[in-house]
Amino acid sequence: MSTDDVSRRTFIRTAGGAAGVAGATAATGTAAAQEEQPVWPSGAEGNVGSYEDARGESEVTVQVGAGDQGLAFDPTLLWVDPGTTITWEWTGAGGAHNVVTVEDGGPASLDSGDPVGEEGYTYEYETSEEDAGITHYHCVPHTTTGMHGGLAVGEDVETESAGGGGGGSDAVFVPQGARALSVATFVAMVSTLGLAFVFMKYGGTITGDEE
Repeated sequence: MSTDDVSRRTFIRTAGGAAGVAGATAATGTAAAQEEQPVWPSGAEGNVGSYEDARGESEVTVQVGAGDQGLAFDPTLLWVDPGTTITWEWTGAGGAHNVVTVEDGGPASLDSGDPVGEEGYTYEYETSEEDAGITHYHCVPHTTTGMHGGLAVGEDVETESAGGGGGGSDAVFVPQGARALSVATFVAMVSTLGLAFVFMKYGGTITGDEE
């Protein structure tokens, strides 16, 4: 058996193993993204689209005036227990904001009052059993620019896989890390298989050294 044959077979085994690992890693990232989330009302996703499952937490903070232009809530979508104190805290960006439940937007009666632009201003709301379900809220001055949010309270809410399927939510929320991991593994798979094709077609060793 020639040195070229040995090198070729070794490379093919290595390429196959790398592609397998990349595929398994991508599958793991996909599985990690398949968490259950509440079925959010259409439009509640807002400008940022960040999600936090804060069940088990007694206190949670939501930024008001988040995003590149200060026209978002972050986290945009929040799931908490009854009895959780939520503090909306103004960043001072994006102009004057407020926090108000949209008309017929759900059980929680959120109303921070007149719009405020002051950095550090806060609005607190303690959830209760009466707020159980999903509430869609917005910033009144910036509702047309997409400054919306969603609040889920309690366990008795309709859920769906974050990977899609069912429900009335138009958005699919995949963690940033999972998205980056999927892209990286795809590039690795294409690169490795491309090198394997060239090596198999033209032969020779990886380094191009000749005996």
